[in-house]
Amino acid sequence: MLKLIDRNWQRVVSRLTRASAVYALILSAGIANAAIDTTSLESIAERAGALARTHSFLVAIDGKTVVARGYRGHDVDATANIKSLSKTLIATLVGAAIDRGVIENVDQPIGELLGSRMPQNVDARVAEITVGQLLSMQSGLERTSGANYGSWVASRDWVANALRRPLVAEPGTRMLYSTGNSHILSAILTRASGRSTLALMRDWLGEPLGIDIPAWTRDPQGIYFGGNEMGMTPRALLAFGEMIRRGGTVGDRQIVSSDWIEASWRGRTRSIYTDDAYGYGWFTTELAGVTAHYGRGYGGQVLFVVPSRAMTVVMTSDPTPPSNGSYFGRQAEIVAALIDAG
Repeated sequence: MLKLIDRNWQRVVSRLTRASAVYALILSAGIANAAIDTTSLESIAERAGALARTHSFLVAIDGKTVVARGYRGHDVDATANIKSLSKTLIATLVGAAIDRGVIENVDQPIGELLGSRMPQNVDARVAEITVGQLLSMQSGLERTSGANYGSWVASRDWVANALRRPLVAEPGTRMLYSTGNSHILSAILTRASGRSTLALMRDWLGEPLGIDIPAWTRDPQGIYFGGNEMGMTPRALLAFGEMIRRGGTVGDRQIVSSDWIEASWRGRTRSIYTDDAYGYGWFTTELAGVTAHYGRGYGGQVLFVVPSRAMTVVMTSDPTPPSNGSYFGRQAEIVAALIDAG
């Protein structure tokens, strides 16, 4: 009887092995068919390099880096100023803080989290602004970006200055893109955790991703700039984007929850410049007929994640003025070309 069971089990194992082999062949064939041929990749890389400001161009497909190229003397392993693409990193750090219970949830009022850091004599409604409203740029506070940026960063207390600004919209309504919102989040992370935003960034993102995160600009009170001036290598940005694409995982480690990533990608408002949806630190658009999520910074610092194509794209560029929105449009066309070629 035991010999019969053993022979039957061997036949089952043999069939499973053959089935697994067939499945693996089908899967590998599907990946091969989805891949972009070398000639097309080379042509698209040349097109990316032909853009006047391009410093680097990296592409990962199905977890494999297929392009990693520097231009005009720049290297993919050299630190780049990612400008407002920093906001995408800060938003992810907030998600990691919620996952760990450092922040309760996106509906927690900022007055509870800032405590004594809330300046006196501000509109009482400011304390009721939520973490989520800061993340989605719907705080209603007058912007610190654009024409107000210079005076804001010249102030003695960036957090207090941002919070003292008048409410020019009802919180939770229209999008008012403002680096002040992200900087308030950095102050919240610091106060709620008792650690600097840099320490959290290195511990919660840098270490598990195997990337270096150098120190960056701090405000007069020592709070790391939340939403601008972070330095990362293009290759490190690609690793971050790939982690996001894989649902927040690196190997068998969950770095940030997949629920947070889904929430971050859910549009809550729209950009007045592109009409693209905006969630928590991520814009969402459609390129070549598929959904693409992206973060961007001044001058052409971009990170695209295209889940349906298992694709992550990084471009860094000259961060110095002048620059205009049409340049981003040309970068998006590069990503659309990659999607079309797949």
